[in-house]
Amino acid sequence: MGNFLNHLRTVARHRKLVRQGCFRIGLYRQGLLHDLSKYSPEEFLVGVKYFQGTRSPNNAEREDIGYSSAWLHHKGRNKHHYEYWIDYNTRSEDPSEPILVPVEMPDRYLAEMIMDRIAASKVYKGKDYTDACPLEYLQVGMERAPMHPETLRKLRHYLELLAERGEEEAFRVIRAELVKGKSRKR
Repeated sequence: MGNFLNHLRTVARHRKLVRQGCFRIGLYRQGLLHDLSKYSPEEFLVGVKYFQGTRSPNNAEREDIGYSSAWLHHKGRNKHHYEYWIDYNTRSEDPSEPILVPVEMPDRYLAEMIMDRIAASKVYKGKDYTDACPLEYLQVGMERAPMHPETLRKLRHYLELLAERGEEEAFRVIRAELVKGKSRKR
């Protein structure tokens, strides 16, 4: 019962932080609907079973069975994950080209992904959280991720802005550039 309540609290806290971030940047609908699939039996029961409190239960499930069934369910239903934006390459018959190709994420989902990463860092880092934590997470292993190069460039840019100038300035720029589409020259 302890894992059930602890996982429920963790999911609720994460969603609350994402919702607050999304509201601050003007993504009201996305903030309200963020990660509702985490309450589905396919995701929630795995989260309870593998709950640790210091990292995603999906990583523990991967270590146990070799993949995460909860993650496979989650990423296919939530557009704020870059993995949602991977498709087949049907344009080339060259066997040296990749079969699966990343697609550039629309800016509004990239903005939600940033809020998601900030919230996850706050939840799992707790009192040790700093505005540099989401960037540090990106830098540890994410450089090889099958993410569209422009999506990765933008993600890195906004997380560097967060680390260097803080949440208030980063959120202001994200709202202006990604949500409202008033991109400045970089």
